[in-house]
Amino acid sequence: MQPTLIIMAAGMGSRYGGLKQLDGLGPGGETIMDYSIYDALKSGFGKIVFVIRESFREDFNSVCVSRYGNNFPFEFITQELDDIPAPFSPPAERQKPWGTGHALLTTAKCVNEPFGIINADDFYGRDAFRVLGRFLSRDDLMPGSYAMVGYRLENTLSPSGPVSRGICQHDNNELLTDVVERFKIRKENNGRIYCTIPEQLGSQAELELRSDDLCSMNCWGFLPDVYPKATTLVTRFLEQHATEPASEYHLPTMVNDIIKSGEGTCRVLPTDARWFGVTYREDRPGVVKQLESLHREGLYPSPLFT
Repeated sequence: MQPTLIIMAAGMGSRYGGLKQLDGLGPGGETIMDYSIYDALKSGFGKIVFVIRESFREDFNSVCVSRYGNNFPFEFITQELDDIPAPFSPPAERQKPWGTGHALLTTAKCVNEPFGIINADDFYGRDAFRVLGRFLSRDDLMPGSYAMVGYRLENTLSPSGPVSRGICQHDNNELLTDVVERFKIRKENNGRIYCTIPEQLGSQAELELRSDDLCSMNCWGFLPDVYPKATTLVTRFLEQHATEPASEYHLPTMVNDIIKSGEGTCRVLPTDARWFGVTYREDRPGVVKQLESLHREGLYPSPLFT
C-alpha cells in the first residue's frame, strides 16, 4: 500500500503578506509544495491530501486542477475553527485554527493508510521523502510506530537571521526521547553555531550547538492508528484551552504526549537534505535563486508536471 502525503496549507500567511502556499517561486511558477509533491511521488507516495481553509478552496482547486491534472489522486480537506470534538466551540474572537495537531485530526475522514505530513511552505528535499517513504512502506511496522525526519542543524539555518529549532534527543535505538526548543540560533563568522538560552533574573546565556545536531522541521510519518490518539489528545487540549483565542496544539507536542504515555514510539530518520522556506516576504528572493539553481543542476525538470 502506497503511503499518502498530507500537506498542511491552512495558514493565513499574515507575516508573508498573502497566500504564500500558492506563490509561484520556481522558474516555471512552481510553488514550494509542488516540489514536495514531485519528490514524494518519486519516493513512492501515492495520494496527496491538502489541508486548507474553505475560503482557499476556489484558489487551490483552480491551481491544482490545471497543474496536476490526472497525474495523481489528490483531494482537499478543510480545517475550520469549529471542526473540533464536541462539546467544544471556538470563542468568538478566535481567528486561526487550532494548530498542526488539529490539522492532522481533520484528515481522519479520508486517510486509512500510512501517511506523511508536512508544511506547505517548507522545501524539504528529495532525501527527506525517500527516508520517510521507505519507513512508511515497511510491512513490519508495529502499531504505534511513527517517525520524524531529522535534519542536520547546519542544513536548516537561515541567512536572513536567527531561527528557532526543536533539537532532537534520541536513544541508542534512534527512538525520539525529547525535543528541546532552542531559540535565536545562528552561525557566527568562526563557523560555530550558538543559541540564546534564558537564565534567572532575566539574563541570557549562550549555548554552543553542534552542526550535526538533529532537529525537527515538521516532517512526520504516522500509521492511521494515530487518529484515535489524536482525538483524545486534542480533546484534552480543548478541555484546558478551548476558551483561549490563540492557543494551538502542535504536532511535536502530540508526539511527545504519545511517547510519554507509552502509546507509541517515534523513530528519528536522519537526512542530509537541505531545508529552506519562506516565512517573511524578505525570504522570497533567496528561495527563488535556490530553486533556479536546482533546475539548472538538472535536479528538477521544467515544468515539474506535464
